[in-house]
Amino acid sequence: MVVADFYTNGEYLQKNPDWHEDAARWKAESILEMMQRNALLPKTTCEIGCGSGGILQIIQQSLPSDCTFDGYDIAPQAIDIAKTRENSRLHFHLGDFFAAKELPHFDLILFIDVLEHFENCFQILRDVHPKSTYKILQLPLDISVRSVFKNELIDYRHTTGHLHFFTKDIALEILRDAGYEVLDYYYSLQPLDPEPWSKVKSPTKALYKLIRLAKRALVRLPSQLCYAFKPDFAVRVFGGWRLVVLIK
Repeated sequence: MVVADFYTNGEYLQKNPDWHEDAARWKAESILEMMQRNALLPKTTCEIGCGSGGILQIIQQSLPSDCTFDGYDIAPQAIDIAKTRENSRLHFHLGDFFAAKELPHFDLILFIDVLEHFENCFQILRDVHPKSTYKILQLPLDISVRSVFKNELIDYRHTTGHLHFFTKDIALEILRDAGYEVLDYYYSLQPLDPEPWSKVKSPTKALYKLIRLAKRALVRLPSQLCYAFKPDFAVRVFGGWRLVVLIK
């Protein structure tokens, strides 16, 4: 697999036809939570690997009207969608952020489920260091007892293009080795069904949704019970969580 081609030739879109649109809200809410926890109010925010732009659009709605936002992605299919969300303070760019010229210094750069896609994530971390004051990352913690036992890591690679796999401790050590100060971090877990109820238009679909939610909740129950008492242990054994990190 040629890594860049995976995102530019339509293969990624074919394997992920919604471009993870349904996850944009909970990802944006995780970012806003991190900002609130640390009293961050960036005037300029950039998302590297912005996909279809849903995350930045939601964040913009929650910040003051004088804040500006830019998103970069190499996938033309994603930027085509993102462009429909543009306004005077929200802009999307097709291209490699690191090849762009005359970029301003940003208050905040976002790497949301993106770092694991870069061939040389270590160099990327070093290159982005001077580009902003703060960075917020969300990293999938793919390595767990469950994922190794079920041999799921190879599926993550082929379906979503993950080239690097993390645990919490590995991720934090990589960030510190790259010269960053880790200011805050916490686990984030995707909702059982991120689709809002407002999109359910009929009683039949509502019933199917309830049944689907009940099944997912039952599957998650052991991990959630374990997490309540031993969060790190639950994440290492069951997997499924992501790590949200604030660095500078």
